[in-house]
Amino acid sequence: MMKKFAILLLLISVSFASYGQDADSLDRYAGLDSLLTHFYTTLERAETEEKNSEFDGLIEMCRDSLTRQHVTLAIFDHYSHSRVMGEEAVAIHIYDEWIKSGKVKTRSEFEDMEKEIFAEFNRNTLIGMTAPPIELIKPCGSRLTVPEKGSVGILFFYATDCMKCRLELAELPKILDNIPFKVNFYAINTSTDRRDWNAVRRNLKTKNREVAIKHLWDPEIDSDYQKLYGIIGTPRIFVVLDDGEIVGRRLELDNLQEIINYISIVYGKKEEK
Repeated sequence: MMKKFAILLLLISVSFASYGQDADSLDRYAGLDSLLTHFYTTLERAETEEKNSEFDGLIEMCRDSLTRQHVTLAIFDHYSHSRVMGEEAVAIHIYDEWIKSGKVKTRSEFEDMEKEIFAEFNRNTLIGMTAPPIELIKPCGSRLTVPEKGSVGILFFYATDCMKCRLELAELPKILDNIPFKVNFYAINTSTDRRDWNAVRRNLKTKNREVAIKHLWDPEIDSDYQKLYGIIGTPRIFVVLDDGEIVGRRLELDNLQEIINYISIVYGKKEEK
């Protein structure tokens, strides 16, 4: 166990004692939350397994059930709302180990359902995992299972009535036109209006011969893409390598460009060898 963790445990254990004397105070956990924030920063560069181990130890040392509940839910909330790629895995671990197992109770049935939905809708597409295959429908009616191995894949889930999706669809050609390696770009429509879909298909184009744009949808959701990829809102962008490994999830366009730049560098090094 890290020395810095041991110091934090000492500080927190002292804090716990004082909280017990002032249980009715509105800011009962203010000091503890401040220490937790410091703890997140301390573990910022740690690997996921190390974070999980440290947080398990922290939760285990909580003597009373209310403090254990507060610490557990605070950690879950922090990592489930994190915009840092890969940190969702910590929230899912906390859910499985402490909440789903019944060791820690949530504050309400609604909160329990909310955390269950997050865990179940994110556990299949964590960074480093193999992207789950989904069978989608082409405009002609034939089917295609994506992502296809052998080429980098970008999965862009959008809805035709989503304003942010429209803005990103308008900006995407600027990114696609400059990708220097072969990519399958899967434009996956989550709406059900074919006329609106036709408009997107007419407008989303690229002059880049390295990029193959493939328009797909699944109006009946037979592929279960919503749960497999956690599509409870749009737009959603995922990037997978040619072997199917997920290297980007729930991306913004800026993040997408960063990952494209990274892959370009890696591919360039491979070609040099």
